[in-house]
Amino acid sequence: MKKAVIAVISDLSTDMRVRKLALLMAEEGIDVTLIGRLSACPLPPEIPGVKATRIWVPFRKGPAMYLMFNLFLFFRLLFMRYRLCVASDLDTLTPCYLVSWLFRRALIYDSHEYFTGQYGLEERRFKHFLWKSAERFLVPRVKHMITVSDSIADLYRREYGINPLVVRNVAPDTGHLEPHRRSELGAKDDEFLVVFQGSGINPGRGGEELVSAMAMTEGVRLIFIGSGDAMDLLRRSAAESPASDRITFLPRMPWEEMIRYTMCCDAGLSADTDTCTNQRYSLPNKFFDYIAAGIPAVVSPLPEVSALVEYYGCGTVFEAVTPDAIARELQRLADDPSLLPVLKERTRAARQELTWEKEKLREQELIRNVIKSKSNK
Repeated sequence: MKKAVIAVISDLSTDMRVRKLALLMAEEGIDVTLIGRLSACPLPPEIPGVKATRIWVPFRKGPAMYLMFNLFLFFRLLFMRYRLCVASDLDTLTPCYLVSWLFRRALIYDSHEYFTGQYGLEERRFKHFLWKSAERFLVPRVKHMITVSDSIADLYRREYGINPLVVRNVAPDTGHLEPHRRSELGAKDDEFLVVFQGSGINPGRGGEELVSAMAMTEGVRLIFIGSGDAMDLLRRSAAESPASDRITFLPRMPWEEMIRYTMCCDAGLSADTDTCTNQRYSLPNKFFDYIAAGIPAVVSPLPEVSALVEYYGCGTVFEAVTPDAIARELQRLADDPSLLPVLKERTRAARQELTWEKEKLREQELIRNVIKSKSNK
């Protein structure tokens, strides 16, 4: 049987991009193994027809964690038999490239973001130099590359003369899922219930501004779902807020369960700030999750996500990522009972276009061509 490996440093249970790729490959008759990192509180991956294994690393973050994971991943790949390896992001590309080069195996680089343009990395010169050097060496040597937005693909194209395939993080179909009840979130019938979700709720994602904005609103309830480096700070800020009784935190959970909570909300928030190159051109998973859940998206004025909102009319764009601007937009939606039904109707129309069944076709064609090419050699 055709065998493939997908390597990722994030937790396997919450990375929907990796999950969708693994399922796509399994549908193509490929024997897929996911290799991820064992996190502190791992959730079971539960991906039908896909094997999953995790690498234990004695460090939770920092340079030592990346170094040890890449070393362990290299030796794990070295003794595995497969035709195709998919390296998810730059932090797995080095061992995947080396083993693929040694044994002449196919390699696809799936860049989930503009890695060297991340928040906090561009300012750390030595760390940025190391990652950028790795990128400059490896990316031009990769024959097949995928990324998440047209803007990020253009950056790689200009820098390295390559032409990445763009596969957006469009969510799978949610028609088989039943939404949770609003009462489970403590929401009253007349409250405007908004959700902010993600497995990377970190500084620069707009969480702090959202908490501050809540104190300037009435009849609005905010739900955070997920995890990230900013969560402890957000919880402390929320506890001290005059709106503390209207802010709820739910932990990271399997995607289907998270979407069931999202489906019972009135709108979803995406508030990334323009603080780094990666975020400026990002097209967040959460945006497509909101569309799949059938709720409008309320987003920051970043080019990729705001362009989709304006094209489909499936939400609104606030003027700036500030508490005042966010509060004004949330209050406007809460106070205008005629606006929300219109936005929801447009969101349902957008959901017919922004489907994973359509989005995956380009990736499916690439996988078939790569596997066929290796089979003929």
